[in-house]
Amino acid sequence: MPGRKSASDLARALSRNALLVCRCYLPLGRREGNYWLAGDVAGAPGRSLYVRLRGREYGKGAAGKWTDAASGQHGDLLDLIALNRGLGEFRDVLDEARAFLEAPRPPTPPWTAPARSERDVAPSSADAARRLFAASVPIAGTLAMRYLNARAISALHDAAPLRFHPRCYYRDGADDPVRSFPALIAAVTNVDGELTAVQRTWFAPDGLDKAPVETPRRALGPLLGHGVRFGRVTAALPVLVAGEGVETILSLSLAMPNLPMIAAGSANHLAAMAFPPDLRRLIIAIDGDPEGARACQRLTQRANSAGIEALPLRATLGDFNDDLRRFGLPALRENLRRQLGFEDAGAFVS
Repeated sequence: MPGRKSASDLARALSRNALLVCRCYLPLGRREGNYWLAGDVAGAPGRSLYVRLRGREYGKGAAGKWTDAASGQHGDLLDLIALNRGLGEFRDVLDEARAFLEAPRPPTPPWTAPARSERDVAPSSADAARRLFAASVPIAGTLAMRYLNARAISALHDAAPLRFHPRCYYRDGADDPVRSFPALIAAVTNVDGELTAVQRTWFAPDGLDKAPVETPRRALGPLLGHGVRFGRVTAALPVLVAGEGVETILSLSLAMPNLPMIAAGSANHLAAMAFPPDLRRLIIAIDGDPEGARACQRLTQRANSAGIEALPLRATLGDFNDDLRRFGLPALRENLRRQLGFEDAGAFVS
């Protein structure tokens, strides 16, 4: 069909100009060898997103293919432009690509194309994320709850953002076969509570470990500024616990069940999270790696500039779920008490 050919032609043209695409849409990134490195699809500085600058035209190793190791997102340069510019309609993505390439718009065919159905949406769109969440079921009594139990998360104080899908599609790359695994589906919302994306965690059929795939965690839809929210920041409770992963936040919620919390999905997205209007105090759960430390520093600077007090919480191991699994809940509570101080520990730690 003409539209499909046009899209593939544009994708190939973009791949032949991959370096220029990266300099335009990811200007804070940098080149290292055959790759352009950036922090995320929005163009933040960092190293988790890498774009291949040279390679074959098709398949694995093709120029223009990219992956965000932090979020699990991947695709070609059309996908990158769509996410970078927040474009949910595929025709808008093609128009943006044509404008970049200074390519003329293809002639209008002598027939009128049918309206796009609700099923025919761009990959990684918010609409696709909403449909996946709606197609999933509440988590209670499912394999997803068994998966969390295996991660020492024995209870959920707010299960509303979490759902289970028994056969969630998975594909390693654009040219690889589609498989399906059971998955934990977590709703990503903005500060107004609108669903913008989902985070998917695929796990094994018995629910006891992650699925045997290259990237068992991936996002679908716009993440920047948003997160998986448990509870709500209010004027009466203007405190928020923020961290990277859902399992980290669920582990902390066992020890501090009355505090609202948010899982941003990655270090870069944590650093860029939007602040609820009533927020006055931000408790930052730091993952034990350099990316986590940098995210905490950037988020603290942003919070302080907005008049929000920021307090870091450091895990003993890699993250707070590692601590929970290795040392147990009483030890996790004690670590939080030491870092929070007497007054906050009495108010927040169960």
